[in-house]
Amino acid sequence: MTVELTIGFLPLVDACLPILAREHGFAEEEGLSLRLVKDMSWATVLDRLLYGHSDAAHLIAPLAIATTLGRGRPAQPLVAPFVLGLNGNAITLAPGLAREVCGEGHGLGDPRKVGEALRTIALARANAGKPLTFGVVHRYSSHNYMLRYWLAACGIRPDQDVEIRTVAPPFCAEALELGEVDGICVGEPWNSVAVEKGAGEIVLSTSQIWRRGVEKVLAMREPVLEEKREAVLRLIRALCRAAAHFVDPVNWETNAAILARSEYLDGAPELIRRAIADQLLIARGGAMIHYPDFMFQYREAANFPWVSQAEWLYTQMVRWDGLDYAREDAGKAARVFRPDIYRAALLGTGEPLPGASSKVEGSLAGPTVVGTQQGLITLESNAFFDGLVFDPQDVQGYLAQLP
Repeated sequence: MTVELTIGFLPLVDACLPILAREHGFAEEEGLSLRLVKDMSWATVLDRLLYGHSDAAHLIAPLAIATTLGRGRPAQPLVAPFVLGLNGNAITLAPGLAREVCGEGHGLGDPRKVGEALRTIALARANAGKPLTFGVVHRYSSHNYMLRYWLAACGIRPDQDVEIRTVAPPFCAEALELGEVDGICVGEPWNSVAVEKGAGEIVLSTSQIWRRGVEKVLAMREPVLEEKREAVLRLIRALCRAAAHFVDPVNWETNAAILARSEYLDGAPELIRRAIADQLLIARGGAMIHYPDFMFQYREAANFPWVSQAEWLYTQMVRWDGLDYAREDAGKAARVFRPDIYRAALLGTGEPLPGASSKVEGSLAGPTVVGTQQGLITLESNAFFDGLVFDPQDVQGYLAQLP
């Protein structure tokens, strides 16, 4: 019997896997019918999920943790048994500011050098009472945490030297164009939309800040996982097939056309194809650049929900919400990511299944071969730009190192 699942999403390229699982029949082959519901803000996606109007959602990973911990609303336990993608975001500045920090005709900048140049401008603006303002897609988003991590490591104090406010992804380009913000950190295609408008120029990819930073997850309420466990396992298998299809260059044109349709991203196929192919137009009229792994949807067990990723996100919540580290909350945050469900879904499929559930984040500077339950895989660099590493066995020690 076919099981229907309703999945909420935002019009972003990294909503691709549930869309393609539906469009290419991978879900149908698993006995699933996917009903996809598009919203325009993460708050609405979350509300729909919490009130039972959707079974699962394409969701920013930190929001699943914040919801579980009751940050900003009554706590409801969410689980994330599948990572929909790593990175895929960029920092885009107003053209004049971009040229001040990167120079004319720039490519993607060096995070340290761009940060140093930006610090001089940010401090001058703050001292003049006109601080730089950045737009991020949600308070509890990897965009917010990546931006803050980079700024702080470069000597710029978020909320003191610069202002950070929330702008829903589809409105980021307009906010930049209207001068409401000086910079944005958002996913594709919205950086490229800003570039095409002449409203912004891309200066950094978030994968330059944390090379394998967790981004979106498949999130659901814990009771839904318990009630519909078999359907969830089937959904994970369908999503994994969609991920393999998505990264194959043979399929880029077809998938860009699907994602561009009005019921999905309602955007330009060419801009979407660029993101899929790791190509970025830095500035209007400039040259296209290729930045490998700008989006990361499949290789190296990219869809595996490492518990250490959730624990790192918790450290940033502690840091930027002004909280004290709490062992109980840290445990709840870690349990949001469910590698056990991922393994149960994919056992016997040939997909690599890491034996460990956590790893030291930022510890790999180059390719490293590791064993899994179903063979060897090569993990490439997962470094943070400042050289710090996050050991989930010493969360408090890690927090003590951060500026």
